[in-house]
Amino acid sequence: MRRLWILGIAALAACGGGSAASGGDPAVGDVTKITDGDTIHVSIGGGDETVRLIGIDTPESVDPRTPVECFGREASAHLAELIPVGTEVRLVRDIEARDRYGRLLAYVYRLPDELFVNVAMARDGFAAQLTFPPNVAHVDELGDAVEEARDAGRGLWSACR
Repeated sequence: MRRLWILGIAALAACGGGSAASGGDPAVGDVTKITDGDTIHVSIGGGDETVRLIGIDTPESVDPRTPVECFGREASAHLAELIPVGTEVRLVRDIEARDRYGRLLAYVYRLPDELFVNVAMARDGFAAQLTFPPNVAHVDELGDAVEEARDAGRGLWSACR
């Protein structure tokens, strides 16, 4: 199956904490911490936000309840290479503003070159696609990036079979 869709009431209910209009106003801030391959901290407006990259899922590397998954450390390191601490980023929301853990959900763009970080992680082979409707603005682009990486055997697609 080309696209991974996670559907159901549980998935939609899990994304509580308020919602925003599609394409909510972008925020600009500086990366303060890389938590793992799909979660960062960004300083925005005097506060520090935990930001979950929309549309991708990287192997676990920091959950104390589970062992580090294959390519988890590499995914975290690659995200830190793409947007090291101190990097200015633009955060763009989709339909829902936050997930059930209170993390800000965003498409992340590195400034000033506008690298679409979510897609770069997928295309470079460090992330699988993870879709939680209604946050689907870039589902096709992310799916294509994952398919390209998988077909080329990049990153986790060759290391974690």
